[in-house]
Amino acid sequence: MVHGHDAYDRPAELVTGDAVVLDLRPAGFATRAVALLIDVLLQGAAIIGTLILVSGVARGVDPAATAAVQLGLTVLIIVGYPTAAETLTRGRSLGKFALGLRVVGTDGSPVRFRQALGRALTGAVEIWVGSGVIALITSLINRDGRRVGDFVAGTLVVSERAARRSPEEIPMPPRLAGWAASAELSGLSAETAAMARQYLLRFEELSEEARYEMGIRIAGLVSGAVSPPPPPDASPPEYLAAVLAERRRREAERLAARSGGAGFPPPPG
Repeated sequence: MVHGHDAYDRPAELVTGDAVVLDLRPAGFATRAVALLIDVLLQGAAIIGTLILVSGVARGVDPAATAAVQLGLTVLIIVGYPTAAETLTRGRSLGKFALGLRVVGTDGSPVRFRQALGRALTGAVEIWVGSGVIALITSLINRDGRRVGDFVAGTLVVSERAARRSPEEIPMPPRLAGWAASAELSGLSAETAAMARQYLLRFEELSEEARYEMGIRIAGLVSGAVSPPPPPDASPPEYLAAVLAERRRREAERLAARSGGAGFPPPPG
């Protein structure tokens, strides 16, 4: 069993595999274009409004100072808005929210601040300076619709509405039930749990190499948020199954407690 950062040191050639296991569907070009258009229109309106406001407030002020303030605010809107939106909402600007899209890492992980910033800085050039031509060409020639900013940041825009939902449950490995009952799971994010779930549900569809590589990778992500570590002889699939089954059991208990034991079905594991 590999824990902590060891899993991150494995070869990262898991883009296609992750997309299959996680059932992440790269967003279509048209959908991405509409989402981008919404964001650009919002940013454009904000820029125009800001320029008008600053011009009105700064009458009689040094024109150079006024121009500097306007430029700074424009850059803040162009770079700051997408960076803040994608970081705070885990990959969803207003345009992406409207179209059911989300930015994720190529390994399926939530987008990080540095990735959102990299996308925004690159977007300032390929979308705003280049009038969208660079982004258009790159997205058209790449099968996953990734623009330059996605390659720089290591991200992918996926369609959440296209993701398939599976009602299948993950059974608890009997020999890990005792360990799981005392494990601390509160640090496990919904995104990481979903990644582990899809890996287990589609385990039989993967090649031996993919099972090993992705099992180590995802178990490493989970072990960074769960304590204590499992028995040393636990395999990645067993470990992940135990974590998910216990997480589901606890969620079912909480739901039952809130509803007064009304018999609602437990949430997916």
